[in-house]
Amino acid sequence: MVNSMIVPWEINKSTHEFFVPEYILSYAQEVLKHYDLSVKSIEVVTTKPDKGGAIWKIDTNNGPKSLKLLHRRPTRSLFSLGAQEYLSLVQEARVPPIYKIKSGENYIEAGGKLWFIAEWIEPLQPVTKDLEGAKQLCYALGEFHRLSKGYIPPAQAEIASRLYKWPKSYQKMVEKMDWFRQIGTAYKDMPASPALLAVVDQFETQAIESYRRLEASQYSNLVKHGNDYWGLVHQDYGWSNGQMGKDGMWIIDLDGVAYDIPIRDLRKLISGTMADLKYWDITWVKEMIQSYHEANPISPEVYELLMIDLSLPNEFYKNIKEVVFEPENFLDEQTATLIQTIVETDKTKWPVLQKLQDEWKGR
Repeated sequence: MVNSMIVPWEINKSTHEFFVPEYILSYAQEVLKHYDLSVKSIEVVTTKPDKGGAIWKIDTNNGPKSLKLLHRRPTRSLFSLGAQEYLSLVQEARVPPIYKIKSGENYIEAGGKLWFIAEWIEPLQPVTKDLEGAKQLCYALGEFHRLSKGYIPPAQAEIASRLYKWPKSYQKMVEKMDWFRQIGTAYKDMPASPALLAVVDQFETQAIESYRRLEASQYSNLVKHGNDYWGLVHQDYGWSNGQMGKDGMWIIDLDGVAYDIPIRDLRKLISGTMADLKYWDITWVKEMIQSYHEANPISPEVYELLMIDLSLPNEFYKNIKEVVFEPENFLDEQTATLIQTIVETDKTKWPVLQKLQDEWKGR
């Protein structure tokens, strides 16, 4: 087997979309020898060149499978592989089962990374990008969170947990607002700087208020229950990673799962969906929360955390934080337009959050 460590690779105009370096393809062929499978064809379906990961669809004598090169540290990948096995085997969740190597392990280590094969679920298709589709996504997410409770990772895996990091992430957002202000001032002649400087105070105030509310909430008591009590968040859940199969919704790409209060996944899904709509729709948000609640009941204390997390300037922060790396390229006319869209969308958020809180209190 080749001895090179697997590292990220560059994509340029001369390389095709699914380019994978030759030495990694050689590793793939060596990895496949550890499986009791006859491979008829192999096709690259996804690459992460900036991180050093890839997914192949393989046609075998035992049906279609996916071969995955996981880009994270091996000990971190062990955590997600253990979670995938727990969910599929123990909890019978609709996540792709892992196909084991000849000697019974879940994976092969090659090039300093972990590789594994899982069942290729067919047919799968994204749900419709409407309210019904959003509700299906939310119900499946609640089901995933409920079934992930009780997961204990393999002894040699590192513990991937965001459970205790909420205050730190809130503080980081507050601190970055001042970074944005300083960069906007330093590059005041760039097209997007006036728009950035006009709104950063507003979003900083929101972040400070959300942090204050988090400190006053039941968060510190809730986390005392511990990691396995709460179970796992997907961290990258959305319209592509929750898909409809013939027997219900499947959740795929579990590489980034971690322990957390699971409502964080729902918050991301709601925030992202409202950003796509470009306004906050009370009916959508209520029904998304209700669909999730039907699959994984939300306690009043956790509902409060959802409201606090939604109150953060999440979309502003997510879209503007890249300014730190390349302000000269980032602060262009396109970013100025984006900031205006975020501000207009944010105005519609607050009446919705107020109504959601009032209605929950009235239950």
